[in-house]
Amino acid sequence: LLYCRLYCEEAKDPKRRSCQTVLAEALDIVVRSFAPILPHLAEEVFQYIPYKKDSESVFRTGWINASSAWKKPGIEEAIEGACAMRDSFLGSISGKNALEYEVIIVIEPGLLFELMEALQAEETSSVSQLNEIMMASQTTLLSELPKETPSDANIIKGTFLINLEGGDICEQSSYKVIARPIAKAKCPRCRRYTAESTSTPCPRCLQVLAAGKGGT
Repeated sequence: LLYCRLYCEEAKDPKRRSCQTVLAEALDIVVRSFAPILPHLAEEVFQYIPYKKDSESVFRTGWINASSAWKKPGIEEAIEGACAMRDSFLGSISGKNALEYEVIIVIEPGLLFELMEALQAEETSSVSQLNEIMMASQTTLLSELPKETPSDANIIKGTFLINLEGGDICEQSSYKVIARPIAKAKCPRCRRYTAESTSTPCPRCLQVLAAGKGGT
């Protein structure tokens, strides 16, 4: 996830910038948390933070006061649900390279499906937040099994309990996960199997490179 966002996206792409913001916030909180017991280490780390700070010392920053903007209703449940499906996917491929597969997630219409839609608006994507969590090269989100699903397909079934608003909204949802080898070639830049050939970057990487801001 970090590799794709930090090294494969354009320098000013919102995905890359949001990742940097989360890392900066996490570092700030961790450094200030262990400052009372590891003062010298905390101060040294603080002095090497590569962005502008409001204080000259970690001991003048005050205590941790995380912004309420970080708490968005449903996001925690969406991530936990996606991680549960990822565990089902990874368990079904027995330690093989997840990038060599595409994932099909089937969820009946309901709250869990809506939460997954917040992570992937398109039916099929190789660049969505849901696909990044799944660690696959491509993820498809459906409300019913595809008609062309083989009868011998390895379908992993699972359930996820959603608790929102302190338990006021509670729903047990079932899901199905299908993993199948992806037919595309490995992109020489982002290493995902989303290219037409091994010598040509995938469409996403071609777009970044064309903008003149992507690395190789």
